[in-house]
Amino acid sequence: MFAMIQAGSMGVPYVPVIGLVGSNVLDNRDDMIIQPDPFDPSHSSVVARAYRPDVALLHGLKADRHGNVFLGRESDDVLLAEASRLVIVTVESIVDRLDDAEMMRALPSILVDTIVETTYGAHPAGCPGAYPADAGHMARYLEAARDDASFHDYLRETVIEVPNHDAYVESFVPAEWKNSLATAHRSESGRPA
Repeated sequence: MFAMIQAGSMGVPYVPVIGLVGSNVLDNRDDMIIQPDPFDPSHSSVVARAYRPDVALLHGLKADRHGNVFLGRESDDVLLAEASRLVIVTVESIVDRLDDAEMMRALPSILVDTIVETTYGAHPAGCPGAYPADAGHMARYLEAARDDASFHDYLRETVIEVPNHDAYVESFVPAEWKNSLATAHRSESGRPA
């Protein structure tokens, strides 16, 4: 899949993928075929269609008012953004300007269509530099994912019947995380913590 996204980011229609000839991977895929090597027809390779998602939804630590996004981690999200037709990024906070070190590792604004400030937007997964993965909630998710009925119940409780993001945070983000964030915001604003 990575090679297919990389091909999409480069604007090429397909990419050769090494190591799949002779495997059963192709039995269930209509986006890969075996073709002769154009430079040595005695060898064959798998050719995979480039992947161009309609939408990429990413989450980052912060964005600046110009639309640059600091993800807070090393990732391949730049390739995904380059390959996608529309890029929506949720971030923990929006700041006036990213610092120089953050800009060196930022997703540039030219690749971003929309930014939405969404505190705890990665929950129950973690957001490096902001909060870890919620191990308790992740265990609950994994348990629910074992069968369709349990997963449907989980989705109903944590997504479908939750009216908005604030209600989700109130119901599912650990209280001690919310208390820590409130203290940090008071400190940043100059008010006593």
